[in-house]
Amino acid sequence: MNPVRVAIVGCGNVLSAYWAECQKLAARGEAVVVAACGRPAQRDLVVDRLGVRRFVTDHRELVEAPDVDLVVVLTPAPTHFEITRAALLAGKHVLAEKPLATTLAEADELVELAARGPGLLMPAPFTPLSPTYRAIADRIRRGDTGRPCLARGRYGWSGPWWGEWFYRPGGGPVFDLACYNVTSLTGWLGPVERVTAMTGAAIPERLVNGKPLPVGVEDTAQVLLDFGGACFGVVTSGFTMQQYRSPALEVYGTEGTVQMLGDDWDPDGYELWRNAAGCWQVFKETQPDWPWADGLRHLVECVRTGAKPVVTPEHARHVLEVMLAAHESGRDGAAKVVRSRFDPPAVGGPDPDEAAHRVHDRTRQEFGG
Repeated sequence: MNPVRVAIVGCGNVLSAYWAECQKLAARGEAVVVAACGRPAQRDLVVDRLGVRRFVTDHRELVEAPDVDLVVVLTPAPTHFEITRAALLAGKHVLAEKPLATTLAEADELVELAARGPGLLMPAPFTPLSPTYRAIADRIRRGDTGRPCLARGRYGWSGPWWGEWFYRPGGGPVFDLACYNVTSLTGWLGPVERVTAMTGAAIPERLVNGKPLPVGVEDTAQVLLDFGGACFGVVTSGFTMQQYRSPALEVYGTEGTVQMLGDDWDPDGYELWRNAAGCWQVFKETQPDWPWADGLRHLVECVRTGAKPVVTPEHARHVLEVMLAAHESGRDGAAKVVRSRFDPPAVGGPDPDEAAHRVHDRTRQEFGG
């Protein structure tokens, strides 16, 4: 089978992670980058350093090109809809960075286009693809921790010093960061039914590209999620978190607790408490170099084999509705009903009991026998 021909739209900070994946795919003969689109100042980087022969500044030249099979959208969030829509209308497969869109109307149109067109649409984030995520999913679904009752997600940092759009409508930490946690928790626990949030602009002015910039969007958030059946979650996120050392994700069930170490986009294994065992079991990361841009490998594989992607537009659309509800609730203080539903990703991990995954047990009581 010929390599999948890839065009990249957006040559900023995110490109480096995806370029590493492009090189792996090229080395295996599975995909090749045939063109890229970016700002004029990025031409030298793309052509001279990366060796991409065709460089343009108008994405329409790439999405309509007959020698392009798959378009990778790595531009700022407010532009995702326009470029993804054009690529789907041109019959291309599309990988779109998060969020899928910034309004529900835009997301609905993209989901419909993907459903009736020839091209696959795979939106970021790709946390359900990591081995650790899949191992925890198996734990939860087979009942190792009992019925889930509470969950917690956390992802934030001090905020970008480049890109004014991060601090304007269409940006902000909910779209940029909380998106990961909401994707991960809904993948494990299913759709959210109701959202309540507290949001605000804690730092009214930022220094971006060396110049003061008034902040025009919330930069910190606590988002409460109601999964139904007395199962509740919270996601803490913001451009206001200097450092942290807590687990990325935690799920508390009637028979135990499971928590992911590291970040969900960069996991470092997990810890499991089961009442039946009476101890903490710590499982090491089985793929320390797992890349958060792994969606590109997965999408290329699906294009080549005809398999259905694990990450779906319907899931991304639900996550967007949750995030928009969080923004609305943060502004008016009212709980918001989430109406969309999706089928959780069918993921399976390595055997959770495989001895090679275990580092040690921290026992609650150390008696003989």
